[in-house]
Amino acid sequence: EVQLQASGGGLVQPGGSLRLSCAASGFLVSSYDMLWVRQAPGKEPEWVSFINSGGVRTTYTDSVKGRFTISRDNAKNTVYLQMNSLNPEDTAVYYCNVPISGKGYRGQGTLVTVSS
Repeated sequence: EVQLQASGGGLVQPGGSLRLSCAASGFLVSSYDMLWVRQAPGKEPEWVSFINSGGVRTTYTDSVKGRFTISRDNAKNTVYLQMNSLNPEDTAVYYCNVPISGKGYRGQGTLVTVSS
């Protein structure tokens, strides 16, 4: 059974940093493309970042380029999102997603609140 569990969210002041983790089970993160998606209150989900199955290609939505970094630890079967220079517009529930055989799986999210 595919399971994704995001963690690492919390309350942080503007300019601060957080590292989100997405622990996967039921599949190997090294074999699939992985994505982070966020949903702010009252807004549609927004794709944030992508890492390909080979781990050599990463992409980011424009608003987080230069501030966020996606990475993967195959030994821990976990994907990370390092978030620096956070601002209030980054406030959202963050989810990790994996498309497998044409179906998208999304785990429980983790709430990130950026506020002074």
